[in-house]
Amino acid sequence: MSILRRRKGTENKKISDTEPDYEEFKEKSNKLGSRKLRLRRRWSCVDGCCWFIGCICSIWWFLLFLYNAMPASFPQYVTEAITGPLPDPPGVKLAKEGLRAKHPVVFVPGIVTGGLELWEGHQCADGLFRKRLWGGTFGELYKRPLCWVEHMSLDNETGLDPFGIRIRPVSGLVAADYFAPGYFVWAVLIANLARIGYEEKNMYMAAYDWRISFQNTEVRDQTLSRIKSNIELMVASSGGKKAVIIPHSMGVLYFLHFMKWVEAPAPLGGGGGSDWCAKHLKAVMNIGGPFLGVPKAVSGLFSAEAKDIAAARSMAPRFLDSEMFNFQTLQHVMRMTRTWDSTMSMIPKGGDTIWGGLDWSPEEGYECNEKKPKNNSTQTAESDRTRKSVNATRVKYGRIISFGKHVADLHSSEIDRIDFRDALKGKSHANSTCRDVWTEYHDMGIGGIKAVADYKVYTAGSVLDLLHFVAPKLMKRGSAHFSYGIAYDLDDKKYEHYKYWSNPLETKLPNAPEMEIFSMYGVGIPTERAYVYKLSPAGDCYIPFQIDSSAEGGNESPCLKGGVFHVDGDETVPILSAGYMCAKGWKGKTRFNPSGIRTFVREYNHAPPANLLEGRGTQSGAHVDIMGNFALIEDIIRVAAGASGEDLEGDQVHSGIFKWSERIKLKL
Repeated sequence: MSILRRRKGTENKKISDTEPDYEEFKEKSNKLGSRKLRLRRRWSCVDGCCWFIGCICSIWWFLLFLYNAMPASFPQYVTEAITGPLPDPPGVKLAKEGLRAKHPVVFVPGIVTGGLELWEGHQCADGLFRKRLWGGTFGELYKRPLCWVEHMSLDNETGLDPFGIRIRPVSGLVAADYFAPGYFVWAVLIANLARIGYEEKNMYMAAYDWRISFQNTEVRDQTLSRIKSNIELMVASSGGKKAVIIPHSMGVLYFLHFMKWVEAPAPLGGGGGSDWCAKHLKAVMNIGGPFLGVPKAVSGLFSAEAKDIAAARSMAPRFLDSEMFNFQTLQHVMRMTRTWDSTMSMIPKGGDTIWGGLDWSPEEGYECNEKKPKNNSTQTAESDRTRKSVNATRVKYGRIISFGKHVADLHSSEIDRIDFRDALKGKSHANSTCRDVWTEYHDMGIGGIKAVADYKVYTAGSVLDLLHFVAPKLMKRGSAHFSYGIAYDLDDKKYEHYKYWSNPLETKLPNAPEMEIFSMYGVGIPTERAYVYKLSPAGDCYIPFQIDSSAEGGNESPCLKGGVFHVDGDETVPILSAGYMCAKGWKGKTRFNPSGIRTFVREYNHAPPANLLEGRGTQSGAHVDIMGNFALIEDIIRVAAGASGEDLEGDQVHSGIFKWSERIKLKL
């Protein structure tokens, strides 16, 4: 029996004649089926992911609903049930005492805490006009990381904008109130000042592009002129009441530069005259100021590291350097940050005279095993913090970089060193393969890299030569804008150049005897002071040096952890840098402070939050978290409302800063 198939427009055909068509149909059906199966599987994965994300979001929104639905006092109620009654915020407390806004207040943010937004960019940054590339959610870092690095980098020759890119600082108090959602910087201080009557007309955020050199902020953006004009306006509109300046971190150095710039004659200066500071400034209340630099600036420039990066490297070896997936994170970070001239302002100043040599340091004898205080006691703890352990190895903090743990411990006479300064550099073949992650290390060759390691140890004096050797372009730009020495004749005309203005050891304070300068910083937190290094595993595009995170001091040398020697400080700035100038260098009439501006050291013992509901705590001494420290905020508000340093009972010291300062033999 024959079976016929009828097709439109054709004669009937036997099934045998249609077998090829059937096979084709079968093949197409199989393909379609497998495609549907793949799509079904794919969508099942997507559905699973969406379900999971949906559950997370639902739980989050439910918790958020509960949080918003509960009384505003509930978190405080829970905290008080655990820790006892919480004190009033400083603004509330002082408002009850009758304090009111008096002196205009100017905030000067530090490095990385100020927001930056895009005004002009390349094609990869389409749609980001006036969107924050730094600060906020950092969304673009995750979405288009290489584009983000390209736009955040500056020109490697000029230190200014690359062609076709313009990134500018966000203006207003929102520029640095929060660094990221939920992570405050200035917000808590601003809110407390508002409690006694401050508002935007008598508070000003002196935002600037923290990537470029201090003088270039004036050349490119006229930022210094804007700060000058705003301070003059605020002083005039407040009936002549002088301003209280509150710089934080690198902003401390920036405002030192400003005080010299504003009184210097044009065109290099602001032309305000030699009495401008005396007429306009009541007090400069420096928070966490790296007056004499920070050792972690050296590790950052040398290998794009600090202790946290070194720890991450130890947990995931080679991951941050990996060429897989084009990560090479540290190389991209180094390429970007080495175009930021401002980072060079924080290289240690004063050389071996300040930071110590191969066999001595001012902090010698510091003991790292002290227990952290549970509250912010006002009693002096100098003897406890500087007590000497019989069994502990004496740390040679003057050796900022040591290649090998054993080298860090040896007496200088036992170290066989080969000078690297005359070593021949040879171009590496890596220069042609690394392309986007190229750094100046790829011009050194194996010989140059080996010479650096063979020198063994570097103090604050030789670190400058090291950086000139490994990063000549960076240091060439930096040398035009910053200096790191000690001036023995401050009347020498060369010190009128702006490169010296942010170094307190190479410039004089203004002639303003009624002005006051405060150095306010946290203590009681292990802070980076020196490093143990090793050569990185060989590779075309690797940074050749890294902190040796396996170097541990144990019981014999407890200050050494993860390749980093720690000393007392605020986790970022060692006490020596934050406190020396106000403790000794500027104390009374000195050649650096000829008019005798009164200086005060205000230290705040670190106490971590008692529980998670306290957030970052109200007694923190950490470098950024101290901005929410109630004791510090109260001191600032009292001065802004008219108090003097003497009204705050002068110096408040918990560390060995006075003892360590006396060990520094510097003619004052």
